[in-house]
Amino acid sequence: MSRDEEATSELKRSRASYGAVVLGGTFDRLHDGHRCLLKASANFAKDRIVVGVCTGPMLVKKEFTNLIEPLETRIKAVEDYIKSIKPGLNVHVEAITDPYGPSIVDEKLNAIIVRRLVLVGDGDGDAGVLYEEFLVRVFKESFPVYL
Repeated sequence: MSRDEEATSELKRSRASYGAVVLGGTFDRLHDGHRCLLKASANFAKDRIVVGVCTGPMLVKKEFTNLIEPLETRIKAVEDYIKSIKPGLNVHVEAITDPYGPSIVDEKLNAIIVRRLVLVGDGDGDAGVLYEEFLVRVFKESFPVYL
């Protein structure tokens, strides 16, 4: 089973959905990990998805920033991918220059989607296995919960 299929299967089991969700990332050279996160997030969204694409100060600590695709290219790739997998979803992609982006100004957002990488060791000092999981933080009325 592919990563996309696993994410979709897990989301169907959870049956959780929200009117509008938000997430963010650099999304440089859209790859399977990005597509898995975007697909999972789109599946959580009933009506609208808002994606922040990092630029400016958000890229300062990244290695090889001179090799990162132009912002417009990354925004278009994210928008095109989401529209290809869930055509009826209202998609809004914008540049973000801080860790919060639209999540602190858009009062109609219901949840923020994040990806967490988890390293699980075998107990014998070996490096262990790295896997990813999706976390959903639900905004409660006018009091959002941030990571």
